[in-house]
Amino acid sequence: MTVIDRSSRALRLPTIRTRASEVIAAATREQWSHAQFLAEILASECDDRDLRARARRVAAAGFPRAKTLAEFDTDANPHVEPALLGTLATAAWVQAGKPLCLIGDSGTGKSHLLIALGTAAAEAGHRVRYVLASRLVNELAEAENERQLTRLINRYGRVDLLCIDELGYLQLDRRGAELLFQVMTEREERAALAVASNEPFSNWGNTFTDPRLCSAIIDRITFNGTIIETGTTSYRLTSTRANRSH
Repeated sequence: MTVIDRSSRALRLPTIRTRASEVIAAATREQWSHAQFLAEILASECDDRDLRARARRVAAAGFPRAKTLAEFDTDANPHVEPALLGTLATAAWVQAGKPLCLIGDSGTGKSHLLIALGTAAAEAGHRVRYVLASRLVNELAEAENERQLTRLINRYGRVDLLCIDELGYLQLDRRGAELLFQVMTEREERAALAVASNEPFSNWGNTFTDPRLCSAIIDRITFNGTIIETGTTSYRLTSTRANRSH
């Protein structure tokens, strides 16, 4: 074992350990100065460390599948403006703690965008968590029964971006809606929240049966936020039909 190998292991510098011979050869061939050699090998370590950290943040978010903004077909869904997606991809809205609402029918790309924008935020350095609305409410109810509600709400409150998917698919009883409201209130104007729903706001009373609570929840997730309506035409179904016709 060489001194470089042994020292790199001790200092936990895996890229320097694996790339040392390659970079030394390049430095000799190109006649780099000591400063150039050091800058190159340290930059390699930093770049790889950043890639690993980005991958860990994306994995920690708990996305059910991988989705990127590059994969979203804005030609197939003209309701979504490419320029707006480009702005949201910078994750400045997450840094500012602002909400995002994605509204549209099944197959119009809501979950795709929710996951893709959450992934972009994680890659930009933010702590992100993805959860289905029904699962979140169940977690909160179980935590309340076990007298762990405050701890769970605080845990969700610590992430920079909370992505709640499939809000509106199931009707929530009053207590379930109240618990969800507590999570949203904990994040208000402090940490970002992104929600995807298959129902327009006018139908949210079917999910949150208490009118005043429904109004308060809509206010929480729209104030100073961005609303994207993905429409009613399923481009996923359209794409499937088009492929079958070929």
